[in-house]
Amino acid sequence: MHEPKPVHQPRRTPARRPRVVLFDVFETLLELNALRSRFVDVGRPEHELELFFARTLRDGMALTLAGGSPPFAEVARSALIGATDRRLSEAAVQHVLAGFNELPPHPDVEPALIMLAKAKVPAYAFTHGSAEVVRDALDRVQLRSYLRGILSAEEISSFKPPAVVYHWACERVGTEPARTALVAAHSWDVHGAIRAGLLAGFATRLEGGMSDIFDAPHVVAEHLDDVIERLLALPA
Repeated sequence: MHEPKPVHQPRRTPARRPRVVLFDVFETLLELNALRSRFVDVGRPEHELELFFARTLRDGMALTLAGGSPPFAEVARSALIGATDRRLSEAAVQHVLAGFNELPPHPDVEPALIMLAKAKVPAYAFTHGSAEVVRDALDRVQLRSYLRGILSAEEISSFKPPAVVYHWACERVGTEPARTALVAAHSWDVHGAIRAGLLAGFATRLEGGMSDIFDAPHVVAEHLDDVIERLLALPA
């Protein structure tokens, strides 16, 4: 009988001031609660939003692990149909999904982006969603000018959190992982970044705290602007 191989524990990147910051988008920059009214519009209870988004992430991750994910919109459409008991017309499905183009920002986002701009630290949006949808949403709320670009893992047919996704993002922005920070309101995303050798900042406003099953982030605060302030205060 073969002994199981020990799990490889990657070396943790020391806490240092980042040269580039990558922001997760959905629930970190843009607020998904705005989709609740669209569920009501099509005759569904608003609480189905959580089930829908959880299934979207689950299915995208599963497809990625199995060998490549289709675009976010396809995964989200399938998850929405399933989460609503397959009772939505195609027009209703499209009405709900169109809300991704009109998501508002969380109130702590612009102060965080201004802080990075003043510190001359480049910031990027980093999503497994559509770059076009994220671009439209950020343009609508006049935040895209703070960002150097939008990175979508759709380009490599993947969802986060495999290490290859974070390494791809670092290559795209021209920095080494150890000097690149991932900032997110999702603990699993933060964990993935740490395991990939990045710095990580966690905003607890969505989950309330970090689960003890995940690696601890380098910086933790409730709000995004406080996360950025603490990242910038790390030693160079």
